[in-house]
Amino acid sequence: MTRTDAGLPADRTRPRWIETHLGSNQVSRVIYGAIIGLALVLALQHHPPEAGAVAGALVATAVAVGLAELYSELVGAGTRAPSGLDRTLVAHTLADVLAVALAIAFPAVFFLMASAGWIELNTAFRLAKWTGLGLIGFYGFCGARLSGRSWVGSAANAAVVVAIGALLIALKALVH
Repeated sequence: MTRTDAGLPADRTRPRWIETHLGSNQVSRVIYGAIIGLALVLALQHHPPEAGAVAGALVATAVAVGLAELYSELVGAGTRAPSGLDRTLVAHTLADVLAVALAIAFPAVFFLMASAGWIELNTAFRLAKWTGLGLIGFYGFCGARLSGRSWVGSAANAAVVVAIGALLIALKALVH
């Protein structure tokens, strides 16, 4: 079986950018950001502020985490390369930071929709939780496929990851 640069089985129907993304470090960054966004949504759900404030909290968290990650990565890279930072490294670091920030901020879309009156606030929370969980499961599946697992093994891997996330959601619901 022919494999792509990303380690995926060759598939002419899949766009190249998907293969590139799934084979990149950004996968772990998106998962990391999705978990942070999901945790914030869960923390705000039982005593929710206005929808716009939830969107603002998600975006502010994305900016804060992104800047903290950018700073820490560049300082760390600078200590490993005292002669100066390579532009390619900085570009890759910026791409990784952007992946984290976008994953954290993504659920803000649902709260902006609620703020505009297009959906209810409770619906925004449900959409934010379950799309975050779906994203984490999707990447769990893709990660397993990239490591060479079968479709069944990859689905089982995704199911475990989703079950852990669902358990987090259920525990949070029980606490409140």
